[in-house]
Amino acid sequence: MQILRHLPARAALPTALTVGNFDGVHLGHRAMLDRLAAISRERKLASCVMTFEPHPREFFAPERAPTRLTSLREKLELLAELAVERVHVQRFDDDFARISAEEFIRAVLIDALQVRWILVGDDFRFGARRQGDFELLRQAGLTSGFEVMRMDSVMADGVRVSSTAVRELLAVGDLDGAARLLGRPYSISGRVVRGRRLGSQLGFPTANLPLKHNRPALWGIFVVEVIGLAEQPLPAVASLGVRPTVVEAGAPLLEVHLLDFARELYGAHLQVRFLKRLRDEEKYAGMDALKLQIARDVEAARSFFESRGRLAH
Repeated sequence: MQILRHLPARAALPTALTVGNFDGVHLGHRAMLDRLAAISRERKLASCVMTFEPHPREFFAPERAPTRLTSLREKLELLAELAVERVHVQRFDDDFARISAEEFIRAVLIDALQVRWILVGDDFRFGARRQGDFELLRQAGLTSGFEVMRMDSVMADGVRVSSTAVRELLAVGDLDGAARLLGRPYSISGRVVRGRRLGSQLGFPTANLPLKHNRPALWGIFVVEVIGLAEQPLPAVASLGVRPTVVEAGAPLLEVHLLDFARELYGAHLQVRFLKRLRDEEKYAGMDALKLQIARDVEAARSFFESRGRLAH
């Protein structure tokens, strides 16, 4: 998959395009990308996705922007799995925010990307002050020679699949519900960094993964599995929070304790899949109380995996 950070003066090949934030790359996004791939093959066009960094709502009102489901790297990795040929990561800044809907169609879609077919969601808006809509795009396509299609909402178990719906489920700890909308367990990826080695002192060493954004979509203590260290996912228990027993006003951190695993992990890039929520993060009276609770969490994780035949009794 080719990743471009700047628009070309003119794309080398005519393209089939879809545009959006694609946060989470959920089942609705996957349906759009499947359709994009099919049309690209049928019409011999380059399949292309345009996405934005930062999220437009982070640019306009960062304090009210939604929590991110995926970092940019995670989103690109998921798009690569879906056979997208090219991704344009458009920097969303003052200049881009001022582009009118008509200029976006002319300069971006027609001149830069040579769009011949474009697929958008049923709530798609574009251009300065969100002036552009599906009908404006459709009329421009009729006069400029590109076809415009609209993707209806995708439903799963009677729920409209959306990034907002996934966030709401994660916020209340419904990991199974979120997984149904995502088409996979929710995960966070990152590179292991050195910490204070407090986990090792307590007898439960952890891999520490700093978060790309300080507003994670979920909080608490979880049963997880870790991808990236062996051929099969490894069982683990994780804490995602600010560690109130250890530090005051700490930044969110993902700490992962792998069960029955002893190896140096600093620098490793891991994917952590969330399988079950155990409890809220709590502040304890001291380290002894914290150590006792961690031991209980580890046993709860063991029971979870043993019930699924993942660990020996």
